Amino acid sequence: MAKKLTEPTRRPRERAFLVGVEIIDGDHLLSLDDSLAELTLLSDTAGLDVVGEVTQRLEKPNAKTYIGSGKVEEIKALVEETQSDVLIFDDELSPRHQRELEKIFGDVRVLDRTALILDIFAQHAHTAEGALQVELAQYEYRLPRLTRAWTHLARQAGGGGGRAGGVGGVGLRGPGETQLEVDRRDVRRRISQLKGELEKVRAHRSRHRNRRKQSRIPVISLVGYTNAGKSTLLNRLSGAEVFVADQLFATLDPTTRRVELPGGQVALFTDTVGFIQKLPTHLVAAFRATLEEITEADLLLHVIDVTHPNARAHAEAVHQTLEEIEAEQIPVLTILNKIDRLNDPQRAEAALEDFPDAVAISALTGQGIENLLQAVHRQLFENYSSIRVKLPYDQGALISLFHESGQVEHVQNLRHDVLIQGRIPGRLIARYQPFLFPDKLEDVSADDPDLGEGYLTG
Repeated sequence: MAKKLTEPTRRPRERAFLVGVEIIDGDHLLSLDDSLAELTLLSDTAGLDVVGEVTQRLEKPNAKTYIGSGKVEEIKALVEETQSDVLIFDDELSPRHQRELEKIFGDVRVLDRTALILDIFAQHAHTAEGALQVELAQYEYRLPRLTRAWTHLARQAGGGGGRAGGVGGVGLRGPGETQLEVDRRDVRRRISQLKGELEKVRAHRSRHRNRRKQSRIPVISLVGYTNAGKSTLLNRLSGAEVFVADQLFATLDPTTRRVELPGGQVALFTDTVGFIQKLPTHLVAAFRATLEEITEADLLLHVIDVTHPNARAHAEAVHQTLEEIEAEQIPVLTILNKIDRLNDPQRAEAALEDFPDAVAISALTGQGIENLLQAVHRQLFENYSSIRVKLPYDQGALISLFHESGQVEHVQNLRHDVLIQGRIPGRLIARYQPFLFPDKLEDVSADDPDLGEGYLTG
């Protein structure tokens, strides 16, 4: 007799209510509606069902509750009516705002955009390095919020709380489940320990990058807004099987693959974590070891989802993050992805006008990939830039590289350094950035303070 199998019991998804605030005269990449739509996607990625939202425009945040007192009462009624478990603000709340709002809303958890993103990262950290980085970011975010949030976490992790019941919940993953009784001193000690472990990771990555540089194989980093299609593109280029999902932050840990370019040259392509507007500063700091993969690249491929209505704002968010991690000097090739979804030719033309010199592709179908590889080859091996550098003699590898890969026009040997003027491939610009010398060599005099104790002409 056939036996009917019962479906496994699933914990119901928690219900989230969203709050969006627009500060008048503030700096906004996305409109309030678009930012809340993105917050809805983040909530879904975290495993929440959004059941409602409210917005408010303010000249400045309320000192006590971030939003106005009347809006607080309105939200209380709506949260009760929708039986929400979580209240999520689209901006980062100060510790004081967090404490006051938690008092008002009782058993309904109060999260902000930063806590939500940290929770998503906690779900997607599949390597030891990723877990370390996320844990550090969570501790640094939670440290000033210990007084109220920690006891609240303890109650939740202890087996219930909230309307959905169950253990844990969004915003509670990670260190909150295992370090509930620690005090500030213990948390600071753990932060120090994590930073030490990540410093070892950073040193290990640095040694790997140095070996890659010695091999003279160019390194290309894929950067872009989250869900722009970077992992799909890496799979298409390399035949790799990098995890791909139609959700935000599907890729957290960097993946590097070898790709053959036209002409037989080889390059290393690295997929990196996606950027997003209002990227939490805790994440940027904690992921320094990973983000250095970007800052040390020879070329950046900026992948843009050309079908997204906010593609230009997304591109600006990426540029801002690149400036924040001091990678803005690295050559960038813009890639307009997902053109297979553009049924309207006018939309495609408009996109190319917005992003001149971009390469249009579909990572999913392979359309335009040959053009992309040709453009990468030109950027790495054919486009030369004029440059003047002052290199200490202990930078022998860079001195040799200039002579081997560049076009030397003038050399001047000094007591401690060598001044070189010439042209080098664009991919090498970033390596020489710390040694750029602004003056023309023929204008340099022996008593120039930049030249130390003097020089010998070569």
